[in-house]
Amino acid sequence: MTSASTVTERTEGTPRKGGTVTWACAPGFPPAVIFPFTPAERMGTRNILEFQALMYRTLYYFGSDGTPNVDYAQSIGEEPRWSEDGLTVTIKVKPWKWSNGETLSADNVLFWVNLMKVKGARYGEYVPGYFPDNLTSYGKLAEDTVYFTFDKVYSKHWVLYNQLSTITPLPKAWDRTAAGPANASGDLADVEAVYEYLMAEQGNIVDEGNAHRTKWADSPIWSVVSGPWRLKSYTLEGVVTFVPNEHYSGPNKPYLDEFRQIPTFSDEEQYEMLQAGPDAENGIQVGYLPLSFATEPAVDPMVGGPNPLEGKYTMYPQSAFCIRYISLNYNNPTVVGKMFAQTYIRQALQSTLDQDTAVRDIYQGYAYRQNGPVPMYPKTDYVSPRQREGAWPLPFDPRHAKELLEANGWDTSQTPAVCVRPGTGPGEAGAGIPAGTKLSILMRYVEGRPALTRLMENFRDAAAEAGIELRLQEVYGSILVAEDAPCEPTATTPCTWEMCCWNGGWAYHHPTGEILFSTKAGGNFGFYSDAKADELINRTVTSDDLEVLYEYQDYIAEQVPVIFTPNFPIRLFEVADTLGGFGPVNPYGMINPENWYYKD
Repeated sequence: MTSASTVTERTEGTPRKGGTVTWACAPGFPPAVIFPFTPAERMGTRNILEFQALMYRTLYYFGSDGTPNVDYAQSIGEEPRWSEDGLTVTIKVKPWKWSNGETLSADNVLFWVNLMKVKGARYGEYVPGYFPDNLTSYGKLAEDTVYFTFDKVYSKHWVLYNQLSTITPLPKAWDRTAAGPANASGDLADVEAVYEYLMAEQGNIVDEGNAHRTKWADSPIWSVVSGPWRLKSYTLEGVVTFVPNEHYSGPNKPYLDEFRQIPTFSDEEQYEMLQAGPDAENGIQVGYLPLSFATEPAVDPMVGGPNPLEGKYTMYPQSAFCIRYISLNYNNPTVVGKMFAQTYIRQALQSTLDQDTAVRDIYQGYAYRQNGPVPMYPKTDYVSPRQREGAWPLPFDPRHAKELLEANGWDTSQTPAVCVRPGTGPGEAGAGIPAGTKLSILMRYVEGRPALTRLMENFRDAAAEAGIELRLQEVYGSILVAEDAPCEPTATTPCTWEMCCWNGGWAYHHPTGEILFSTKAGGNFGFYSDAKADELINRTVTSDDLEVLYEYQDYIAEQVPVIFTPNFPIRLFEVADTLGGFGPVNPYGMINPENWYYKD
């Protein structure tokens, strides 16, 4: 893919300065972390791309023109420059301003990298052995220039899209402890204390109440921002209000006076608000059309179908460069974790999820099947030839799933099936699965999404045909992702969740698998570990040869470390007809309310 460096064209009609836009957000995931060094259990579109990114801009910005490309005009970093030997990359930081008047600098970049060096295990996109572990040296060449020297030659595209993209410059004002200023940007010894101070200022990341969040707007820490917006308020009721950062240095400065995000608690509530219209009392100008309320099928999931709210709102499908899946907890210390370690059980589970029927009957054609770990849409050359067409490698086939279980020591004459041939030899159930074990798994998923509920119920019924019992449980979104998070069993953290679906997955910059499927990677929520997968992933990051990427993804598709589910737009945005500047829609899930305006 190519890179873009032009500022997005925003005008559509005549922009009017001022006004407030209210956005009704998806249920279940209020912003829970403001410190952008976000742990895995709070990684997510709502928290990062629709909240943090409005205030704290990453070193490189992606997707501004509606395609999965880097946009240097909206990036803090200039285009990277590489040494002749391909080992060292040099980056100049633009002299943009923080809202407190401080100039963005090399130290702001090194502050973040040092945090990753010391506290990487607590950052959701950290992968052991990769950035910054794969650096032999790094540092400051000038007040506005940093360098990174790698331990070997990597794909330059991969370094930009998957390594440098993780960096969010942090201001000097944050480099402190309760005792006063520190030097985490220059001294690793200061990092631990600074991190603890910032986490304390943020408040408990798993507390579902909003009391500590109401303090963020007035914080001398979190009020120092680099993006186009700053936080005005976060109420106890969960209403989040932004106002323009008057010191923003980027190319697109906000037209609006305020941008307000309000919570909703179900798809039904969202649709009722949209039906009332943008001019109603407490009306919303931006929302989403729940897939369960789409009245007619879409011919093309990237474009959408007839809009039941036409005349009030215009539909903008947000088709992301992402995959969707159900996580499995390989670290579960019970027999369930042992069952997930068996490839044949994972293949049986995948074979009982009917993606094609769901695409047609549940998602009304707004979705498409996902065969493996590389997004099928938007269409790219990254998808392996074997996965571009059809349902390879595991089409819906409950009979095949039943045969897999029977061939590996399970009596499927009943549901749940029972292990009758324990052991590790041919035709036996596998290590740690004793005789008499019942094939019963707890499947937890986010509440308030009727389409997802139907998918889970169909999955349960088809799995039962093969002898697999899925016990369904709906859970409020932010509670689900906090409780069913990456974990290792301890006396205080039992780590007993089993299968988890938060109606999402992962949006890529470049679809190599290190963040999701490498051993102990930050995004590897279930702690999947496979030596061959690690080897294949390591090859993808040093080569731009598509055959290497194909070999990796075909292996993952057959191994099914997660259960792949139908993919669909992150949301079908509904935007008031009086509002301009909304498109093009960012394919990574980010939003740009600084581009929005009321039309004269």
